[in-house]
Amino acid sequence: MAVMRYVTGAFDTGQQDPAQVGWKPRGSLQLPATRALGTVWTVGYEGWETTADAASDGRVELVTAGDCLATDSERREAREQAAAGRWHRATRLPGSYLTVVRDGGRVYVAGDRAATVVVHWVLDGGTVLWSTSALALAAYRQAEPDLARVLAAFTVRGADLLGEHSQFTGVHRVPPGRALVLEPGRAPRTEQMPAPAGPLDFTVGAELLEKQLAAAVERRAQLPGRLSTDLSGGIDSSTLTALAAQFTDLVAVTYTDRHMQDEDDSVYARRLAADYPSITHQVVHGDVQGVKQFDGLAGPLPVTDSPSLTLGLLAVKGAQLAPVRAWESGAHLTGRGGDDVLDAVPVSVLDLYRTGRRVEAGRRLADFARDRRCSLVPVLSQARTTLRTPYGRALDQLATKIAGRESLDRSQLLAPWESLSWCGTLPAAGWLTREGRAQVAGLLAAPTGTSPTPAQLHERLFLERMGEEHATYDQIARQLWRVPIHAPFLDTLVVDACHGVPGWQRRRPGDFKPLARAAFTGRVPGYLLGRRTKTAHTRTVATGMRANAPFIRALFNTSLLAGAGLIYPRPARAALEAALRGEPAALACLHYLIATELWLATVPTARDTWWEPNEHFEEITSW
Repeated sequence: MAVMRYVTGAFDTGQQDPAQVGWKPRGSLQLPATRALGTVWTVGYEGWETTADAASDGRVELVTAGDCLATDSERREAREQAAAGRWHRATRLPGSYLTVVRDGGRVYVAGDRAATVVVHWVLDGGTVLWSTSALALAAYRQAEPDLARVLAAFTVRGADLLGEHSQFTGVHRVPPGRALVLEPGRAPRTEQMPAPAGPLDFTVGAELLEKQLAAAVERRAQLPGRLSTDLSGGIDSSTLTALAAQFTDLVAVTYTDRHMQDEDDSVYARRLAADYPSITHQVVHGDVQGVKQFDGLAGPLPVTDSPSLTLGLLAVKGAQLAPVRAWESGAHLTGRGGDDVLDAVPVSVLDLYRTGRRVEAGRRLADFARDRRCSLVPVLSQARTTLRTPYGRALDQLATKIAGRESLDRSQLLAPWESLSWCGTLPAAGWLTREGRAQVAGLLAAPTGTSPTPAQLHERLFLERMGEEHATYDQIARQLWRVPIHAPFLDTLVVDACHGVPGWQRRRPGDFKPLARAAFTGRVPGYLLGRRTKTAHTRTVATGMRANAPFIRALFNTSLLAGAGLIYPRPARAALEAALRGEPAALACLHYLIATELWLATVPTARDTWWEPNEHFEEITSW
């Protein structure tokens, strides 16, 4: 089995000594820490990727693991803030990483805002085992995937399907923005961290974005090894590449094929690369390399915490990262997350309405209908319904619809105005059996606490979905090609800067990513920031699906979700055949189903695959 990279800890709540835990992660290294912090193990981390230090009085400890880019002085300030009761400041250092803080007898464990690092936990007697891998804890508990949550991920939208649950039964999740709190004599709990200050003025947000993203790139250029980037030609990857070229020599890789080679992305990528002498440009042509999407799925597959769309891109990513491996890159930058932070969700126009700018919101809804070539009547009707319906009621209505007898046939793509709703079904909902409908409907509980606005909800869900997908891509790239993948747009400080600016200011009629232009004018070529186009990859996906149709058909014929009685195989196969004929089809849902079936068929949950006897445990009690 390929080795995943993760961090695991054991904390004694007072009923059991963590030194007596009978297992430790297989192949792990133990970090230095005091007894009060508990035991922390890492698997697959280089020594420089983990840092553990303490305040001079010994009261405060700070452990980070992953891409923490903080300087010594920034870490020292974080420890001082923790000693003053503001421990959460340690979660807002540059980078994306795991944070563990001990303040006296209390320990806080937190991931990042974008869910690229997520903390999970289980309770074993009096010992809390926590980990950045839900799968490792599932193996410890010998728990199986929660099929309902896995299925709901591509059958409904606009619902927080995880919350404090994971994709595995009995494994708890700490939602982004919260921390796991551990204390002797008390049950584990989660605590909400203070939200960053906001909203930000557009100009202030742009200045903050420029500062944080430039620092995120510059500090990654200082990591061990060389730097490389994706250079698709879009604003996101091109901005990162242009910034990186100002700090170091790098290889920039552009992937193309016969469908994309003459599109705008390829033109912009070549132009940008030619403008920077420090860039070595590598163009990888899929047809020349003989690779397509959905190739290479019959062999041994990498291991991830959740189903990954990257499984459908294994051969493509292998070819794309070959020049990166040859360059011996220590950090490969991608523009993933750029759409989630620089742009905004369509429903942000309703937040504009809620500020009292009703005339402007009305004009934007008219622009929305015109751009999508649909009638204004259903657009206004949906906007009115969303504004008048509390989120909890919308979820209840959706659950009733799914659990009822109403047909859920969604063979066609979503109507444009549905993106203005709180929640709804995706085309794959039409594949659900009665039992599948009941189980998915049972997950749609109204959230507790403060109700979000429509834009806040959708931005968070899309951000966390992208963070999860990036995390699985990084795991796959490290396992198969030993290439670390970085997504600076998903760094917490970058997300804070962008999402601090209201979405209706980040998305404007007739404009495209104005926040990027305001932030990087003068640092990135103007022709790039002035782009108004975005290349679609639909034909590339469909071509790969047709080329691998026999394998995909066989996968659907042995569907584990169908075997569990949760989906009907016939409508799923019908959707596949429609896509193979070139008809309008739910390609994204089909891609998710392929990834999910592959993951369910190969996910390793045997305890001895992940854990080994803790015979030689040596507790470190001092620094």
